[in-house]
Amino acid sequence: MIRRTFFIGIIFCISAKGLAQIQSQDSITLLPEITLVEPAKSQELGNTTSSVLRASALQQFGPTDFASTLNQTSGVYHLSGALNTNRITIRGVGARTPFGTDKLRLYYKNIPVTNGTGVSSLEAFDLEDLYAIEIVKGPKASAYGSALGGAILLKPETPSKRSLLKNSLTLGSYQLIKDHLSFTTSASNFALRINANLMRTDGYRENNDFERNGFLADATIRLNSKNSLSLLLTHMDYFAQIPSSLNETDFNDKPTKAAFTWAQAKGFEDNQYTLTGLNWKYNISSALSSEQSVFYSYLDHYEARPFNILDEFSNTFGWRGLLTHKSETNKPIFRFGMELFKDEYNWATYENLYEDNNGLGSLQGSRLSNNKEFRSQYFIFSQAQFPVTPSFLAQLNLNLNRTTYDFRDLFNSGSNNTSAQKKFDWIFMPGIDLSYTLSKGKRIYANISRGFSNPGLEETLTPDGLINPDLEQEKGWQYEVGTQVNFPESGWNIQLSLYRMRIKDLLISDRIGEDQFIGRNAGSTMHNGLELDLQKTIRLAQGKLLIPYLSYTLNDHEFQEFIDEGVDFSGNPLTGVPRQRANAGLRAIFGAHWQWNTGIQYVDEIPLTDGNTLNSNPYSIWHTNLSYRNRISDALKLQINAGVNNLFNEHYAQSVLINATSFGGSLPRYFYPGNNRNFYAGISLEWSL
Repeated sequence: MIRRTFFIGIIFCISAKGLAQIQSQDSITLLPEITLVEPAKSQELGNTTSSVLRASALQQFGPTDFASTLNQTSGVYHLSGALNTNRITIRGVGARTPFGTDKLRLYYKNIPVTNGTGVSSLEAFDLEDLYAIEIVKGPKASAYGSALGGAILLKPETPSKRSLLKNSLTLGSYQLIKDHLSFTTSASNFALRINANLMRTDGYRENNDFERNGFLADATIRLNSKNSLSLLLTHMDYFAQIPSSLNETDFNDKPTKAAFTWAQAKGFEDNQYTLTGLNWKYNISSALSSEQSVFYSYLDHYEARPFNILDEFSNTFGWRGLLTHKSETNKPIFRFGMELFKDEYNWATYENLYEDNNGLGSLQGSRLSNNKEFRSQYFIFSQAQFPVTPSFLAQLNLNLNRTTYDFRDLFNSGSNNTSAQKKFDWIFMPGIDLSYTLSKGKRIYANISRGFSNPGLEETLTPDGLINPDLEQEKGWQYEVGTQVNFPESGWNIQLSLYRMRIKDLLISDRIGEDQFIGRNAGSTMHNGLELDLQKTIRLAQGKLLIPYLSYTLNDHEFQEFIDEGVDFSGNPLTGVPRQRANAGLRAIFGAHWQWNTGIQYVDEIPLTDGNTLNSNPYSIWHTNLSYRNRISDALKLQINAGVNNLFNEHYAQSVLINATSFGGSLPRYFYPGNNRNFYAGISLEWSL
């Protein structure tokens, strides 16, 4: 606590010093950002359609709510049991994963941060470090691995062409305190950004404390007209208690409580995460360019759970290269790239003697296991973009992927040793994108793409710890048509897409113990869906705007063929996926200084069991936010904001666990309660040096 107070004091001394040195002047008009969700018009790696959440959309729910931020996008559903317990599904892919996010690829400034078994962790990143989040839905992201769920690209802000010092402080419910300090500077051949952040909250529930401290450094230097280098270094240190899920009775009667055994053990996780990357861009000629990146990450994770204590660390490293040939406008563009990725994962489990620790929480006992895994994934991709006519664009995408696992049991010997290897066959994933421009700002598109997802290494093992040679990767084809139209005269912006995706060799995880899952291929699913994003800009007077918006998702997802232990679930709705979701609201801009946002997020009921014998309740969550911004002088900007989330204090499950099982005669725990009505307020000072 002393370190946090000292850090905040220094920041405010700096800000106050700058304020004292600057004479107050008349305010200068600030141009508000009004984009919520928009199609990406020109991708770094092709013309693949995607959705982009920009700065204004990232600020809708305060600087800590990643889940509500991503849930503004149609087709994307972020379930959050706590700040450190997240699961993201895109078009229903990943809904059957018990814990965490998999079956998609996560990149931070084009550096992959998904681990060797396909798991991605958003909680290691600060929302205030980003200026945009780009989401590619479905397997059409061939340049980013062709995962069935797609790809999420986190984009840190690019330094402006001047030196800026900015500090933002947010206070809120559950003893929330968050501070973010950034310094940026830029010249003709050099740009630098340094961010530091801290966050502390007690959380809504028992055993729900969360604390995170981190920094980011991002530098780019232009060596000459042909060469530039970029260096990225980010580090996060966070500690999070784990309240876990609740059974239906506790969820309804006392949602603030933690699960009984997790409360007794005072379960928690302690993490240190470091990511670094070096990027080199080289213009070989006027038509040919190259981009090469090398990256390394380190994760040290310690987790105290009622059934055992997990101690793990991993080293991840890799290389990503891209060669682009682009000559003249309206001429073909060719791209060829490769990504090599390998991680060394070390993990051990220990007895948890919390029951013998006089109520003081977890206590590490004797070792139960000791393992090492080497996980490798490498893929080659190519893209060819052909302007058939000035209005008609065609793009061919190819991706060739190989994944291998090498598991080493360092604890058992002889016949009890479970060391094993799993090498999946090369998998070929083609795709084609077609786009036709009707007129400026209006186009229709279609794409066909194939994707896959890997099981985790633990899922490839049988109950006896042996590799299951018959386990296959999930594979599927997606067919999509859509339109993106903009009418500047009337202020309408409309995006509509229809898709159909069939996934074969469906992977399911059977829980055979509190800490043991096995994977099986159990049939196929059909994902049909509609995604609609609407926005209208109404100009009332000079600088005054009303912007109503709607994002709507219809999921018609079902098991096409699914027989589990002799029970036929074919035709049932896909477990873990709401049939309908909607995000609607109004943004009002009152001149240069005031802006007000209010909206509602609706989630339909979610099937919690494969037999559809239990569903979560549908819910609607309202939020509102008011901000004031002003330029105090030529050098200093001020912004103040305040907001309320869950305005009408709805009781709801922000995340669920499907097919929950019970242990020791207890009721199955399906529900993660969402926060009750909560408030936040913040102040931001930006000083131009």
